[in-house]
Amino acid sequence: MKQQARHRVVVVGAGFGGLYAARALKRAPVDVTLINSTNHHIFEPLIYQVAAGILSPGEVAVSVREAVRRQRNCEFVLGTVTDVDPLARTVAVRAGNGTSVYELPYDTLIVAAGASQSYFGHDEFAPYAPGLKSIDDALEIRGRVFGAFEMAELASNSAERAHWLTFAVVGGGPTGVEMAGQIAEIAHRALPGQYRRIDPRQARIVLLDAVDRVLPTFDPRLSAKAERRLRAIGVDVRLGARVVGLDALGVTYETADGIRSLDAMTKIWAAGVSGTGLAARLAAATGAPTDRVGRILVEPDLTVPGHPEIFVLGEAMSLDHLPGVAQVAIQGGRYAGRRIAHRLTGARAGTSFSYYDKGNLAAVSRFFAIADLGRVRLAGVTGWLIWHGVHVWYLYGLRNKSTVLLRWALSFLGRSRSEAVITAQQVAARTALRQRARAGEPV
Repeated sequence: MKQQARHRVVVVGAGFGGLYAARALKRAPVDVTLINSTNHHIFEPLIYQVAAGILSPGEVAVSVREAVRRQRNCEFVLGTVTDVDPLARTVAVRAGNGTSVYELPYDTLIVAAGASQSYFGHDEFAPYAPGLKSIDDALEIRGRVFGAFEMAELASNSAERAHWLTFAVVGGGPTGVEMAGQIAEIAHRALPGQYRRIDPRQARIVLLDAVDRVLPTFDPRLSAKAERRLRAIGVDVRLGARVVGLDALGVTYETADGIRSLDAMTKIWAAGVSGTGLAARLAAATGAPTDRVGRILVEPDLTVPGHPEIFVLGEAMSLDHLPGVAQVAIQGGRYAGRRIAHRLTGARAGTSFSYYDKGNLAAVSRFFAIADLGRVRLAGVTGWLIWHGVHVWYLYGLRNKSTVLLRWALSFLGRSRSEAVITAQQVAARTALRQRARAGEPV
């Protein structure tokens, strides 16, 4: 008698949702294929610390193969899923080298491909203001931030120096607040005394957002405390400021008083996310509705309407206004894995997905964070300790936990930024920009 083939589960994306879904299927009678465009899983809540020179990429990322090496029913594939055929139940995979595309069949599909940076219809801003979604983004921003101080040291006049020492962060959510706070720490704590012609403490860090308060998903009282802390450490917070223009030399924004401009050589975009191209193609192929930013509106069990064999997780899905945070993806991944296993074993599938909100955390600066934990709301050192404890707990691997704790001790108890190096290529890019700006050429 011919042996029946095992159930095939294809997981797209090795972020929190995809990795936790694959792990939840460890003992299920399935064959799991985990596909990701890079060979690593990123602990995204700490990626801004790579951009700030506190942590190295290897401390916030782990090899996907290492993460699943003990899971015998899981195979990792380096590649990009470019399309989904829900009728044939196949996905089109572009191999890691980008030269070949092949079809991979599935019985159950889990799409956890995350989200892309949203420039709200102004994709032309992207080259001048990178987002912070990947290791490449973090290293690019690190090079721009530390490179700006180097270019300021080489400036021939005070106007050029001030231009290089002005940093604009667009977005008042956790990423924008944390990044602005870290640039202020770099300027006021880490770099003073290292330069001979400039005082890094003269840097201007401007945080722009169209909303009326920073960290709008937090309790208003905590948001107010975070804003006061930002201002105290030297961040110029400008709210009600909608960015309408952005180029290599600065930012144009609109307020109730009219259009204003800000000369800033370094810009960072942390203002929003949108659905990926894969989510759009999946929605078109299945007829699934999407929200205003392109995320798929899923059923209460995280499946695509009319397609119980397709799960969508994390930032790629929209359900009951759930936030696009790591805990939603982690809990969703675990839920999807258990539900698939229950289907195959005939066990009771359980109820719809129910998200347990463990609270919101945001680190504003050294020794100051806010923690919105339901009825418990904390700000200051206690919140800062909770923030670090939670992030170490969820960080993958004992080695990473240990090295991250050491790096934090060096950075927060002392003044060291051991990952402040920039590459020759980044120096060349900043130098070329400086020369074109001096000559008045288009940049």
